[in-house]
Amino acid sequence: MGDRLDLVGIPEIAARLGVPRRTVITWRYRHKNPPAPPWQPFPAPLMIVSGRPVWRWEDVEAWAKETGRLS
Repeated sequence: MGDRLDLVGIPEIAARLGVPRRTVITWRYRHKNPPAPPWQPFPAPLMIVSGRPVWRWEDVEAWAKETGRLS
C-alpha cells in the first residue's frame, strides 16, 4: 500500500498545536485582514468533507514551523 494521508480538521489542528479551535479559525481567515510581513497565509484546505474543511497535516505542520507556531 502507498502512503496514507494524515488528514485533519480544525479540532485536530487545534489539539496538535495546543491552541483553542477559535485560534485556528482566526488563522484561517486572517488573509482578509493580514498583519504586517513576514506574514504567511494559512494553507488552503485540501477538500470539504460533510461541509467541513480538511487539510493535510503535512501542509499545516510546515506552515506552523515556518511561522514559529511549532518547533
